[in-house]
Amino acid sequence: MFEKIEIFDKRYSELNKKIYEPSVAADVEEFQKIMKEIRELEPVVLKYREYKDAQQTIADSLEILEDSSADSELKDLAQMELDENKKKIETLSDELKILLLPKDPNDERNVIVEIRGGAGGEESALFSAVLYRMYSMYAESKGFKTEIINANETELGGYKEISFMINGEGAYSRFKYESGVHRVQRVPETESQGRIHTSTTTVAVLPEAEEVELEIDPKDLKIDTFRSSGAGGQHINKTSSAIRITHLPTGMVVECQDERSQYKNKDKALKILKSRLLQQKQEAQDSAISAERKSQVGSGDRSERIRTYNYPQGRLTDHRIGLTLYKLEDILNGDLEEVIDALITADRAEKLKQNMGN
Repeated sequence: MFEKIEIFDKRYSELNKKIYEPSVAADVEEFQKIMKEIRELEPVVLKYREYKDAQQTIADSLEILEDSSADSELKDLAQMELDENKKKIETLSDELKILLLPKDPNDERNVIVEIRGGAGGEESALFSAVLYRMYSMYAESKGFKTEIINANETELGGYKEISFMINGEGAYSRFKYESGVHRVQRVPETESQGRIHTSTTTVAVLPEAEEVELEIDPKDLKIDTFRSSGAGGQHINKTSSAIRITHLPTGMVVECQDERSQYKNKDKALKILKSRLLQQKQEAQDSAISAERKSQVGSGDRSERIRTYNYPQGRLTDHRIGLTLYKLEDILNGDLEEVIDALITADRAEKLKQNMGN
């Protein structure tokens, strides 16, 4: 492990010198490329240097303890530093193992999130709107930008389905754990007798496909225009600006009607199509990932859930990791950090276990 990190350390030092070379400073693309590599190496290198400092402190402390001429006060201080840094070494070693785990190549990408009503009719559509608001507020707290791609709104302000882009470095690394079925237990606004209903909403999170990764033959696309439809809206039904794209080889259909411009709707629909096709391609290459994602997204049935939002108890439970928090209102207002951090920690722990077993 440490031989590998030594190579990273050397490379990190070289790059930090290189960015001050006039030729690099004058080349914006090259400068950005180097800075990106520095950012990727920095967490490991800085942690490793901290580890080496702790090792050196241990060596110095042992030397003092073995020195017969050292006074008792100095030896007591050396013993304290020895004990403290032995514990520190163990912690830093575990942290380095986590930092060296293989990274998901999609982690730094923008994401496309698709939310669809499942079991529960109008109540499910209303909860889709709650989830969209929650994700938008969380994205804003992380400095990400949210942009609606397509929305099919109901008369009561819910969404039968909504697709939106989240732009920001590292967006996929934070949102990828949200794919699956979300169950809500609450008294609907339409319920006169105060009975708690259970409904579900499905969430799919796709990394945005880059142009170089996926080329689509225009001959494989059937593009139809139609008039926008939905609840309210002043320009709806007046112009044929909505776009429906059918990918003929797969039968995949994407619609976009959020923009007034036909061109913008087509551009957004193509982004979704490419991301879906990229995900399909990745799943075909790795059957294990395919099986995992199928189990996450499921069909929207109540029994296939990753998380429950219980309004009467103010409780959120993530069933994958057994996490229960009694701060539902805060979470629905975008305070998702604790939930997502716990999912990341559990994911890393599982990967560490697998690495140790190999």
